[in-house]
Amino acid sequence: MEKSNKLLFFGLIIGLSLIISAGLVAKTFLDVKNLDNVITVSGSAKQKVTSDSARWTGNFTRTATKDNLKDGYNQMKNDEKTVNDFLIAQGFKDHFEISPVFMNEVYKSDSNAPKEYNLTQNIEIKSDDVNKMKELAKNSDGLASKGIIFSANSVEYYYSKLPELRVSLLPEAIKDAKQRADIISASSGKAVDSVKSVSMGVVQVMPVGAVEISDYGSYDTSGIEKEVMITVKTIFSLK
Repeated sequence: MEKSNKLLFFGLIIGLSLIISAGLVAKTFLDVKNLDNVITVSGSAKQKVTSDSARWTGNFTRTATKDNLKDGYNQMKNDEKTVNDFLIAQGFKDHFEISPVFMNEVYKSDSNAPKEYNLTQNIEIKSDDVNKMKELAKNSDGLASKGIIFSANSVEYYYSKLPELRVSLLPEAIKDAKQRADIISASSGKAVDSVKSVSMGVVQVMPVGAVEISDYGSYDTSGIEKEVMITVKTIFSLK
């Protein structure tokens, strides 16, 4: 009797295991079927924008010998005043910063030559008036006429409302993805039903008319006018 009960109990365990296994197989089959009933498509949207802020950097420098460093620093002090007055005259009061003097020894292959040092001060100018900054860069040769040894980088232009623009472009990018999905799914005899998931890709800030994009995103600062493009990866269910 005890042996029969053991066999019955063992049979129940096997039967229950088979039922659970069958259920898992059925669920897996349904999941696979559902996975086959979706389509993944990329979409994009872009918009032209005008930069609303700018940054310009540069430096002015002098060279002085070891025995003439004091005169070199005095000259830098005079140069700083000249640069300061020039920027104020251009309408940039309170929009710039001038660093302290940095000193670096000039490398010479002749170890017996007198030691010389480069004395440098960096300038950073920021403004929301992008056209005024563009004109400032053009007029910077006025510093050279005043005897300033001035070196500048290109003006960098930025767009501050990029986060808001990304959100506003999202519906258009999804719409673009759906149009592509409609074309692809029609060839298989199915139709797009609904959006299952959306993931936004990197943002591309490009010169107007540019076609090259980066997998890691890009931010061009060379021009006042730009194009902002976003991409989305969208999964649609099919019916």
